[in-house]
Parts: sequence; C-alpha cells; structure tokens
Amino acid sequence: MKNSYLESLFKEFNYYKFLGENTFNQLSDSELQWAPNQDSNSIAIIVKHLSGNMLSRWTNIFLEDGEKSWRLRDQEFISETSNKETILGQWDTGWTCFFNTFNRLDFADLDKTIYIRNQGHTVMEALNRQLAHYAYHIGQMVFIGKHIKNTEWKSLSIPKEKSKDYNAIKFSKEKSKTHFTEDL
Repeated sequence: MKNSYLESLFKEFNYYKFLGENTFNQLSDSELQWAPNQDSNSIAIIVKHLSGNMLSRWTNIFLEDGEKSWRLRDQEFISETSNKETILGQWDTGWTCFFNTFNRLDFADLDKTIYIRNQGHTVMEALNRQLAHYAYHIGQMVFIGKHIKNTEWKSLSIPKEKSKDYNAIKFSKEKSKTHFTEDL
C-alpha cells in the first residue's frame, strides 16, 4: 500500500473497527440484543447487517456485483438471540473479508469500475461509500452503548469537560504529520 489515500483509508476503517470493538467490550450479551423499540436495530442486528454487507461487497469485487445473489439482506434485520462470541464472530468475519480485499488494492485499482446493484463505482467511490456506511452504523452502535451504560460508559473519544486538558497535551508537543488514530 504505497498510496497515501489508501493508507489514510486503512487507518480510518481501523478506527471505526476500534470504536465498534470498544463498544462491545463494555456490553453484556443481553445488552448487545437491546433495541430502543420494535422498529430499531440492536447492536447484534447492526453487526449482522455490517457483516453481510462486507461479505457481499468485498468478495470477488472485480468479477461479481457487490450485491451477491446469495446475500439475504432482509434476514440481516431479523432479531436472533445470540451471545457476544457469535456476534464478535460475525464482526470478525466481515472485517476479515473487507481487509483481505482492501490490503490487495493498489493505486491503479482506485479508478477501476466495480458494480453494486448494477451501478458502476470506481473502487475509490465504493471505498468512500462503504466508509460512510460503516461509520453511520458504528455510530449507531456507540450511541446505543452509551444509552445502555449511561454513567458507566467509558468514553471512546474526548470525554465531556476534558477538551481543554486534551488540547493542552496536544499543543504541548511539536507539530507533526501523524494520523489522529496513532494516539489510540
């Protein structure tokens, strides 16, 4: 991966993976199943959806449409009782598929056309689309986790009332070219 865009994307995808995993770490099996109401998704359902999406989108990207015929998307939103181990297994399966494909990409691949539901995307457009999609759902997961844990939630970013302290540390250091995730 010799391209700064791909290197930056790699760090961004890993950041959202980090946020999801650090949400799981704070929750029990039953809390992963909790949803605010019948029309909302639990973290377990969101994980099932993300995994299904990753497997469909990133398997054989140059040979097949990103919406595979074997994907049963509607079933991803049906609640099933499962434990944290099963949920984390789905999570890992999806991310492994994504990163196996991503890590083989190079600069020349970014302008190649791939298809999602017969709609052409450059690989760069598809990566941007998926980063936004994953961030959207992982943000939901973090929000649900914060709601469940309430005051017991351990912040995954700068805690409330701590911006001044955080900035003091940052500005006490020399300017440098680093990615914000290198501090995590």
